[in-house]
Parts: sequence; structure tokens; C-alpha cells
Amino acid sequence: MKVFKFGGASVKNADAVKNVGKIISLFNDDLTVVISAMDKTTNALEKVVESYMNNDGKVVEHLQEVKDFHHNIMNQLFDNTNHPIYEDIHNTFVEIEWEIEESPERPYDYVYDQIVSIGEVISTKIVSAYLNSIGINNNWFDIRNVIRTDNTHRDARIDWDITEKLAQEQLLKKLNPNSKTIIITQGFIGSSSENFTTTLGREGSDFSAGILAYCLNAENVTIWKDVPGMLNADPKFFNDTKKLNNISYREAIELAYYGASVIHPKTIKPLQNKNIPLYVKSFVNPNEPGTLINENTAEDSLIPSYIFKKNLVLISISVRDYSFIMEDHLSHIFGLFSSFGVRIHLMQNSAISFSVCVDNNPQKLTNLMTALGEKYKVKYNENVELLTIRHYDEETIAKTTIGKEILLIQKSRNSVRMVMK
Repeated sequence: MKVFKFGGASVKNADAVKNVGKIISLFNDDLTVVISAMDKTTNALEKVVESYMNNDGKVVEHLQEVKDFHHNIMNQLFDNTNHPIYEDIHNTFVEIEWEIEESPERPYDYVYDQIVSIGEVISTKIVSAYLNSIGINNNWFDIRNVIRTDNTHRDARIDWDITEKLAQEQLLKKLNPNSKTIIITQGFIGSSSENFTTTLGREGSDFSAGILAYCLNAENVTIWKDVPGMLNADPKFFNDTKKLNNISYREAIELAYYGASVIHPKTIKPLQNKNIPLYVKSFVNPNEPGTLINENTAEDSLIPSYIFKKNLVLISISVRDYSFIMEDHLSHIFGLFSSFGVRIHLMQNSAISFSVCVDNNPQKLTNLMTALGEKYKVKYNENVELLTIRHYDEETIAKTTIGKEILLIQKSRNSVRMVMK
């Protein structure tokens, strides 16, 4: 069994869906194929959630945009509008309509998961139906029957024991010893013990692939992207990017943690636990080797890697009477960040201040700042950049900071991190 993961860009339109079929046809292995929502569907469904929760009168309009987008793709994939997929997708959208027909009284994160998760369900149903229509026989599977989580909506935690048991009971039994078996399923989503849909965090489909590979003892995992593999920098910011041919699990975890967008940070650990290789390959050129991630560390430090995160906020917190920032202060501050769901990308403390760099999420930060201000003096800089360089030297630092004001810098043996304006 091999596990494939196709992200939103790989199923963004009808031609992209057809390309997925071509890639799958290249392999004679049993495959579990994890597929994300199509293109910008998650963003579009987030607008549905916002309209519904704000009661702004536009929720039906925003939902219709999502319907039209998917129907346009189906019309290009299927010759006959009487194909069963049309009714299936109609019934799936009804699940959202049921959710929004009542007044918005339930918690935001719960509503988010019930609505936004439908993007993955619709995407996989369309891809599965198309593949069957061209003779690539497959089984569509609702992964919510396998990936069991707690009820932390929008960032659910996996119950590994139950998930592994359910995966082996429900997915492995679908394997046909006499022919190639293909299972099409969703990334990003799971379900709680109460059978409410949960999500694993933004871009969580990679993590879903890692979970299933671990639970099914997969031979390997391939994440199909619109890049030739893992690059040492985002090509939007650098013209001379280089492909990392082979890096270790440790290096991949470091890069993902610091914000490299190719792989979700949680993906690597379950693969490393069972020494399952991960390939990052191009869906444009599927025969190219891509990047291999395994236990080999020999090439980790050969090429510097650059990770930019933009539009962040640098917050500086100090005690009002200018006394030292002590452990009890830090414990209280961390508790506030946790309670408001604000993730810290970088932190540094001096004798009298504690500085952190976080995402610019106005909804969360407004409440956090108010709570911090009750006890501390709080200052902040908006629209800052966080640059992380792995395997740096002074030349790489100088080259990437020309014309920038460095507000904060941290160095270790392998990484340098700088907050800049």
C-alpha cells in the first residue's frame, strides 16, 4: 500500500482532475489517495461561515458561488448531467444548507468544521466519480469513519489507538488480492467520539496522509505539488531556488515548523516513527524524482534554506513597574496565549520584557491584547517579516537583510531567525 496526497492546486479545475487520473494510472500499486478541497474552496467556504455567523444576508450568495464553481468542473468532466454525481453533490451541499438554516447560536469553531469540511467531501466525490467513469476503478471512502479525534474544533488532536484500529478494520479489508485497489478519501477532516466533524488545522491534508500511512504501515507517501520537490526557498521571494534532493526527517520537521509551506508541520513525525519514506513530487512532471525525505542526514546542511513569513505582529510585554519578567509572569502570559488560541512563531525575553512574533489575526489578537493589558504594558509592531535561514553564514544573512530594519535576531548553530521591517 502506498499513500498519495493531492492538494487543492492539483484538482483546481477539470484539466487538473484529469491529470490526477493520468498520474494514478502510472502506478500498479494499491493506493490510498488523500485529496484536498478544490483550489480556493476552503477560502470560499470560510466566507460562507463568516456570512452565516455575522448574519450579513450574503450567506446564500456565497454558498451559490461554491456550488457554481463545482458544477462548472463537473460539466467539463461528465458528458451527461443525469450522471449520479450531480445528485450526490446536490445532497452534499444540502448538509451545509441544514447547518445555516437555523440562527447562528453554536460556537464559531464548531460551525466552521461542519461547513468547511464539506469542501473535501465534494472534491473527493467528484474525483472518484470521474476516475470510475474513465475506467480507473476506485472506492470512495469517508475518512471521518476512521480518523477519530477529540472535540477541539479547527485543531483536533488524533486518538491514535482508535484511528489505527479503525483504519486496519475498515480500509485494509477493501484491498483486493487479485487486482489493484484504489481508495479515494479526504484530507483535513476527522470526527469526534460524538460523531461531529472536526478539522486538523489549515493545510492539514498532508497530516492526514501521514496518519493513514502510519496506521496502514504504508510502503511510502507521495505528496504531489506544483513544484519539482522541496525547494530551499519560496520562488515567490527568490529567483535562484534550488531543489533539496534528499533531506532527513529531522530537517523536514525543522523546515516545516519554521513555516516552509510544502509540508504540514505534523506530517513527518508519524512517518519517522515507522521509517516510512516521504516523496515530494511534481504533478506537472510526475516522472521526475522530486525530493526524498527519510532517515538520511548526509545532505541536510549542503544548501541553505530560507523561510519567509509575512504580515506578522511583534508584541513586547513588560511588567508595569519595570521589575524582572519572572517564571510566574511567563506562565501567566503563556496561559493567555493558549486560551486565545494564538500560536507563537518566535519568542525572546530580556530582564524586563518578553517579545513574541505571531500571526496577524485581528479577531484573536484584539482579545489577547485586552487581556494582557490588564496586568502588563504592551507594545507591538504590525506588518513585520520573520525570516528563518537554516545552515546560514554571514554572507547569507547580509544578502537577505539589505535595506531591512532588524527588530529582533536569534542565532543557533544551525538557524538564524530575524524579525524585520
